[in-house]
Amino acid sequence: MLSRHHDPIVAIATAPGRGAVGIVRVSGRALGGIVQAVCGRSLKPREATYLPFRDVQGQAIDQGLALYFPGPHSYTGEDVLELQAHGGPVVLQLLLSRCLEAGAAIDLATGQACLPGLRVAQPGEFTERAFLNDKIDLTQAEAIADLIDASTEAAARSASRSLTGAFSNEIHGLRDALIHLRMLVEATLDFPEEEIDFLRKADAHGQLSNLQLALASVMQRARQGALLREGIKVVIAGQPNAGKSSLLNALAGAELAIVTPVAGTTRDKVQQTIQIEGVPLHIIDTAGLRDSDDEVERIGIARAWDEIAAADAVLFLHDLARANATEYIAADAYVASVIGQKLPKSIPVIDVWNKVDCAAGSPPPAVAMAGRAEERPAVRLSARTGEGLEGLRRILLQVAGWQSAPEGIYIARARHVQALQAVSAHLQQAADQLQAKGPALDLLAEELRLAQNALSAITGEFTSDDLLGVIFSSFCIGK
Repeated sequence: MLSRHHDPIVAIATAPGRGAVGIVRVSGRALGGIVQAVCGRSLKPREATYLPFRDVQGQAIDQGLALYFPGPHSYTGEDVLELQAHGGPVVLQLLLSRCLEAGAAIDLATGQACLPGLRVAQPGEFTERAFLNDKIDLTQAEAIADLIDASTEAAARSASRSLTGAFSNEIHGLRDALIHLRMLVEATLDFPEEEIDFLRKADAHGQLSNLQLALASVMQRARQGALLREGIKVVIAGQPNAGKSSLLNALAGAELAIVTPVAGTTRDKVQQTIQIEGVPLHIIDTAGLRDSDDEVERIGIARAWDEIAAADAVLFLHDLARANATEYIAADAYVASVIGQKLPKSIPVIDVWNKVDCAAGSPPPAVAMAGRAEERPAVRLSARTGEGLEGLRRILLQVAGWQSAPEGIYIARARHVQALQAVSAHLQQAADQLQAKGPALDLLAEELRLAQNALSAITGEFTSDDLLGVIFSSFCIGK
């Protein structure tokens, strides 16, 4: 453990700004001196006490509640002091400064600082202490940040489920089954002269198959959880005046983008996050794609192509009112060819035929797109009246990979899904070895070991300090 993890820490634990209540939190070992200095008395463990918080002259900074949680029965596993004051930024800064001042003050009885080394906490350091002191595992720590950042009710509920250990329990179950299988393989390696075939008698092949099935179920729910957390980036693309801004406004239910009959009104991207069945979708309206002599519009078009290249899905908007015009068809074909060149084949493109309220009859066939021989999803709608929007929402959920409200989803991150994919690959390699004639048991054992390491990286049992730094640096200060 790094030396900084032993330092006592203090921070304002509530969001910046004015509020009814603000909290200053201290964590460390032996906080009795700072409790006495700031509160003027000792505190009963886990009992809220209303009292004045005093400065170095004994004058009251504010009055509020003080709570003391002796370790290890606290959030961080260390002694924790929480000062709940009025939520003005000046008051909280005074309390923070008072704690730092009290920590550095010399105790006359010992001749030493009251709380030596007390410093302002780094982002996420309280939760990092909780992880390092085995109060929570890494998936639960991440779930705390995800619960704070949740943008939808479904994401918040899934994060709460992960925080209570649902995801961790699944990972531990897979790990235990994997350890048992490793034990059988290692026994066969350690005692090759034994007549008993440990693997055959214990049905190692069946155990491995069951483990792969259980892993597939966890992966499916983890992908859904990652989708709830991350959402997908959906870019609206097409020619000028096809109704891109109107579609963004219709999906968002608000007038976010300016809509006029003038071609080239949108000069820059406009982004809004919406939710469909709890899944966040980051919808981006872009400048109309065409050749332009206007320098500002050209910059907007270049940014539009950048957004398209980075999209998770593209809504290719067509104007039904102009669908039979030769010039329009040629321009649409050009846009389609460039989208096909810029997008990987794995990124879905949805043809959206807009202005169904202005045109009768069926839309013409979608223009061909380079590298995409298959038929693309398509929907007819009117961004102005809302007709067909529900069909578009269903298609967006489908291309995102969402399965309607499955039970037991827990919040997950991209790193969790990647780790589970690595586990799956190692287990498949192990299965191939087990099925081969004269299996190489040492290679089988190694694949199972690597699979276990990948699982353990999810909960933090096998991980690096660099990964911890990346994860906790994304937390807010005071959490």
